[in-house]
Amino acid sequence: MNGRLEPTDNGFALRFERHLGHPVERVWRAITEPEELRHWSPAVPDWELEPGSRFTAEGSGGGTGEITEVSAPHLLAYTWGDQRFRFELQDEGGGCLLIFTHEFEDRSLGAQTAAGWDVCFDRMDALLAGTPLAEKDSLQRWPDLHERYAESFDIDPEVGRRTYAEHMTPQ
Repeated sequence: MNGRLEPTDNGFALRFERHLGHPVERVWRAITEPEELRHWSPAVPDWELEPGSRFTAEGSGGGTGEITEVSAPHLLAYTWGDQRFRFELQDEGGGCLLIFTHEFEDRSLGAQTAAGWDVCFDRMDALLAGTPLAEKDSLQRWPDLHERYAESFDIDPEVGRRTYAEHMTPQ
C-alpha cells in the first residue's frame, strides 16, 4: 500500500512508486502491449503509441482516450475522459522504478481507486514474474486495502464498499 492522494489544480492525483525487479524494456511491454495488459489492466486499449493518437479500449474500464506523451521505453501518458494517466519508468540497478500518476476530480473515489490500482499492480508484478494472477484472486486483498486507504485519505469508505459489492455481484 504505497499510493498517495495529492491535491492538484484540477482535483486530485493518486501517485504510486513501485520498484520492479525487471528491466525497463520488459515493464514497458507490460504497460503498452494489449496481450500483456489483458493480464492486469481493467481496460485493454487498441492504440498506436503516438502523441495525439486516439484509442478505444475493451474491458470493464472500456472507453476512449488520447495519447498525450510517449518516450519509449520510459514515458507513457494519456487522457481518458477527464482523467489523466502517466507511467514513468526509470532504470534502477537491473530493475526499474515505476512512477504512476492518475489524476481525477472526485476525491470521494480516491480510496477505491487507490485499492484498485494496488491490485492491478499486484497482477502486473505476477505477470512480470511469469505467474499471472487471476482478477478474482487479486480482488481478495481489495477490501482491506480499500479500508486502509479510506482511513489514510480520510474518505468515507461507503462509496467504495458499494462499488465493490456491485462488482462482485454475479450479473
